[in-house]
Amino acid sequence: MNEGRYLAGVPRLTYYEAAWLLTQWRHSEAYGWLAAVSLHALQHCLRDLERAYTNLCAGRTAPPRLRKKCLSDSFRFPRDFQVHGHRLKLPKIGWMRFWQSREMEGAIKNVTIRRDGTHWAVAFQTEREVATPVHPSTSALGIDLGIATFAALSDGTRYPPLNAYRRLQAKLATAQQRAATQVKFSKHWQQCQTVIRRIQATSARCRKDLLHKLSTTISTNHARLVVEDLQIRHMSRSAKGTVEDPGCNVAQKAGLNKAILDQGWGLFRQMLAYKQLWRGGIVVAVNPRYTSQTCPQCG
Repeated sequence: MNEGRYLAGVPRLTYYEAAWLLTQWRHSEAYGWLAAVSLHALQHCLRDLERAYTNLCAGRTAPPRLRKKCLSDSFRFPRDFQVHGHRLKLPKIGWMRFWQSREMEGAIKNVTIRRDGTHWAVAFQTEREVATPVHPSTSALGIDLGIATFAALSDGTRYPPLNAYRRLQAKLATAQQRAATQVKFSKHWQQCQTVIRRIQATSARCRKDLLHKLSTTISTNHARLVVEDLQIRHMSRSAKGTVEDPGCNVAQKAGLNKAILDQGWGLFRQMLAYKQLWRGGIVVAVNPRYTSQTCPQCG
């Protein structure tokens, strides 16, 4: 809706205007099914939409895209939920049990439910006061990220890549080929999509497991981390070009892009940043130019 108003030269809807329309839709015949969903969850989606368009107008992000069914499904409840031990009560849904991976500290502010492959995960956002942390170490470390070697540290340590996607690429291709032969949205097609989501979730979990372990080890032992300010979006850009100016070595560049995205450099840097913040350390991003060369003076 906001995209159509933007193309027509009409100012975009604010959150309060969209919330008023939401109330009208919930009482209409065409969109009466919205009343079966929690009002607060729908209102939070409108807040996220307004934030996305605000970031777009400020030049910080790309335009928001329509969500596809069964892809990145998530919804949030900012209120009217109850938590008792390992049981959670959500509006319009009721009580459900969940496995608690860690103890929750502080006051719970909201609850987010998201699809993780073929499973559902619940995340609690809490608020509490903590003292300013002081890192127990005083050492500094430089990290050089790559493909043949995932992380080369300045102290000589080398971490090999996991290549989680490459390991499951053949199995994923087989499942996608089988899904392409089925009638879309049929029962067999949905079964194939379940297999595809399970394989993709396995690849993502293996990657996150490695990144969490490496980032925790590095953050625990070093107070100051220096990483390359890599522009991953530019590095993984397609080399196809245009009809007037076609690219060269397109297949080789596609393989390189796949290998770059399989490493998870951006997620690794995010993990280092917040874990250093927890421990009182710091992460410094530097220009990646000439960082992979050996200094002729100090070696």
